Amino acid sequence: MSNFEASLEQRLLRYVQVDTESDEKSPTSPSTAIQFDLLKLLKEELIEIGAADVVLTDAGVIYANVPATPDRVGSPTIALLAHVDTAQSYNGYGVKPIVHRNYDGSDIVLPDDPSKVLSPKEFPYLGTKVGQDIITASGKTLLGADDKSGVAIIMTLAEHLLANPSMSHGPIRICLTPDEEIGRGVKHVSKAELGADFGYTLDGGALGELTFETFSADKATISIEGVSIHTGTAYKKLVNALHIAAKIINALPQHTLTPETTHDREGFIHVASLTGNAAKAEIMLILRDFDLAKLEAQGALLQAICAAIQAGDPRAKITCTTEKQYRNMRYWLEDDRRAVDLAVRAMQSVGIEPKFELVRGGTDGSQMTEKGVPMPNLFTGMQNLHGPLEWICVQDMAVALKCCLALVQLA
Repeated sequence: MSNFEASLEQRLLRYVQVDTESDEKSPTSPSTAIQFDLLKLLKEELIEIGAADVVLTDAGVIYANVPATPDRVGSPTIALLAHVDTAQSYNGYGVKPIVHRNYDGSDIVLPDDPSKVLSPKEFPYLGTKVGQDIITASGKTLLGADDKSGVAIIMTLAEHLLANPSMSHGPIRICLTPDEEIGRGVKHVSKAELGADFGYTLDGGALGELTFETFSADKATISIEGVSIHTGTAYKKLVNALHIAAKIINALPQHTLTPETTHDREGFIHVASLTGNAAKAEIMLILRDFDLAKLEAQGALLQAICAAIQAGDPRAKITCTTEKQYRNMRYWLEDDRRAVDLAVRAMQSVGIEPKFELVRGGTDGSQMTEKGVPMPNLFTGMQNLHGPLEWICVQDMAVALKCCLALVQLA
């Protein structure tokens, strides 16, 4: 095992054991105080390795600098971003990472829940990693490689550059964010505060993946007020808000325009949660499409469905609001390809042919690109995100690190 691989593995194992779930319903930043547990650890680690100007803001954002070597003062400043939070869609508490050393190509049965099996037949990419080192969780939690693998890569990169001052590179701006999983990772990061010419998120998947096209995204909230009354005297009086909610959900496309029926460039409307009781209910949905006009059509469809059901029972009160989340970074990166072209050169310099992948989701880079800092997304190796079968290959992380070293030297 190389020094890079050992350092990356050690960091990832340590970071994933710190619970950092974000919370969609919390109004604070970070949305959960537990994210500070890892953020404070990372701040101290950055100080220890010699990073400059290390700051942890009240909003839970870490900034740090790796200054340019004397021969590269005046070179473009590159920002490297990763997020510390994990998705709330699956348990992230009590992660027990397992290293499957020198993977032999067989099924991996996760010991804490033997029904959870990683099979190369179901996940062909796993089958390409024979002889390499695989990290999983134990079956009861997600792993958290999304995006603690990105954090580990950035931290190891900074440590290596600071320990080797003869390695020529321009200025590097490190930014570690909270709450990316709930779409608020760079809410408190401005172009001026980041202070970079362009940058990269380390939040991608398979070896060689380079992303400069993501979904555009909105969030929709449908609030329903029924008429509440004792069930014993409810005849012709009760309006059950949950029944109204069910009508709205049933009126949505069921066999098209859902995540499970769409792929590639197709968008979707996803019912993310339904909460409430007979008196009041709330449906939260996410709207996604690569094309902005189609995203707007999804919002119009929701409004039309709510209006039709409202007309059918005027005693109910239905309100539907949509909120912008992020936009397809392609709209801006088509006009400024510096970051994309540099990433292509960096990958090719270490023997990797870039794979241009669509992201059926978004990254902190989606919002930062819109704010004026071009920011495509680079691979880390993470797979099967947001669930118990999440895994990552240590050697993929090491190649990602080598690509980042090439990036900062070529810039």
